[in-house]
Formats: sequence, C-alpha cells, structure tokens
Amino acid sequence: MTQDQQHYDVASYALGILDDRDAARFEDHLIDCAQCAYELESFVEVADVLATVDGEAFEAAERAERDGAVLNKMLREVGVERQRANSRRLYSLAAAVVVFAMLSIGALFAGGQWLGDDGSPAPGNTAEAGNKLDPLPADGVDIGGTPLPGDNLVGKDPRSGVSAAVGLLKKDWGTQVSFAVAGVSGPKECALFVVRRDGTSVKVADWTVGEKGWGTAANREPLLLQGVTAVPREDIAHVQVQEITESGAGETLVRVP
Repeated sequence: MTQDQQHYDVASYALGILDDRDAARFEDHLIDCAQCAYELESFVEVADVLATVDGEAFEAAERAERDGAVLNKMLREVGVERQRANSRRLYSLAAAVVVFAMLSIGALFAGGQWLGDDGSPAPGNTAEAGNKLDPLPADGVDIGGTPLPGDNLVGKDPRSGVSAAVGLLKKDWGTQVSFAVAGVSGPKECALFVVRRDGTSVKVADWTVGEKGWGTAANREPLLLQGVTAVPREDIAHVQVQEITESGAGETLVRVP
C-alpha cells in the first residue's frame, strides 16, 4: 500500500473491509496524517448506519445486475458484532490522534515560550535552574573544610564520636540537604532527619553502614549524600543522624548544629 493509496483507504478502513495487514499500515499512516484523521471521524457515524442496513433489501431496491455477493460480504462485515468492535477501535484511534496533536502543539508552545531565538533558555526563565540540585564537591569532602551547597553547619558528638557536615540550600519546592558523615562504625542502619522549629521531624534519607564504617580507620572516606525535603529552610531548627533499629528510630549519633 503506497502513501497515496493510504489517503483513499479511510472509507474502507471505517467499514472494516481492509485485511489485517493493510489495516495496520493504515493505522500507522493515520497517526501522522491529520487529513485522514479528520475524514475518519466523519465516517464513524456512516459506518454505524450501514451496520443496520438489510443487505438483501438494499440489493433488491437497487436492482443490481450483479449477484450482490461483494455487497453482501461488505454488509456482513459491518454487522452488529463488527460494529461494536470497530466503534471502540475508531474512537480509541481518534482519541490518540487528538492527544498526539495536543502534545505537538504543546511542544511548539513550550519551545516558543521557554527558548530564545538561538535555542538557549529565554531570559527570566528560572524553572529549570530551580528544579536542579546543586552538585556535591567532585573531589569528596573534608568535614569542616569543604563547603557544601547552601548554609554550612558542622557538629560532632563527643559520646558517639560521629561528626557531620550539612549544607542546607533553600529551593522553591523546599530545601536541598547535602551532608557528610564520619566516625560511624557498622554494621548498622542510619537515617538523617530534619527537625522543625516546632519539634516535629522529617526523614530525608537512610542508608546502611557496612563493617568498615565511614570515616573510620578501616575506611577513611566520609559518607557523602544528598537529599531533599519539603520543609522550608527557615523552618529547619537542626539536623540529626540517628541509628535505625527494628523498633524504629533509635539513638541519636550526632546533631547539627
């Protein structure tokens, strides 16, 4: 079936007389052809009306010179059973074409609104920057010596020996939390919580500490992670690392500040 032939197969497809191969090719063509999509929509009601026609009565009324075999075959194909199946199929395809057209228009609109003439972000557009996390230091972190994105806070618990550095960066959607933890041995599970000024807490991240730990003699590298929370930066009173037990949050290993 050629591209030109596909333009003339709207009625045949709507009546259900194309074989499976040609029907599949026409459906592929339909997705990209607005002309055929609109013509197909107009044929839906015609196909429903033809499904109710009595083939023998129609043949007699027209006094066809041929034996009517082709006509009867066509009318049987668009009978009640085929009518229901075809209607579902046609309406689904019509909906798909509408969605495709809406997405195409939306993409063009977005391109016109968000991109400058040279394809770069248009001036004043901060949505993309606001949705991205500021990166962690590429060369790792020295707690207390390497700045993290945002407001930097450092703390060490003399009892547990665990130290932590936290960077809190205000975002439109909440707060980006970058943190490094050292002096924690394993095996155990830990979690980082932000604590609001009203005393309620929200878990930002959790992780497993292996036998070598993090920032220990066996593994000198601190654990460096990043998370996000909906809690606004100005509502955060402090951040704390806690051990997680089978019964829930357990001992606080370090509080910052």
